[in-house]
Amino acid sequence: MTIEEAQVTVDKWIKQYGVRYFNELTNMALLTEEVGEVARIMARTYGEQSFKESDNSKQLADELADVLWVLICIANQTGINLTQAFEKNIEKKTTRDNKRHLENIKLK
Repeated sequence: MTIEEAQVTVDKWIKQYGVRYFNELTNMALLTEEVGEVARIMARTYGEQSFKESDNSKQLADELADVLWVLICIANQTGINLTQAFEKNIEKKTTRDNKRHLENIKLK
């Protein structure tokens, strides 16, 4: 599935099952919540925190997909084409950072 197809799929799902998009501020809060769930899994899996009983049903792939879902909702409701935005962002990073990381002694 392309990014464009994902945006269309989310939009169709919202219109068919979700009634309407939550407002932008609600979606921003939901995005923050979902990123927090990713952070919890990362801290417990790769960091020093231990898992709690309530963490057992959480899967990193599912939580990352939740982040992507809400991000797509925000893009759709604000009229952003994520494919174009991402391509432009890669171009910006390539122009700005084309030597930066290669010359970073911390990465060698």
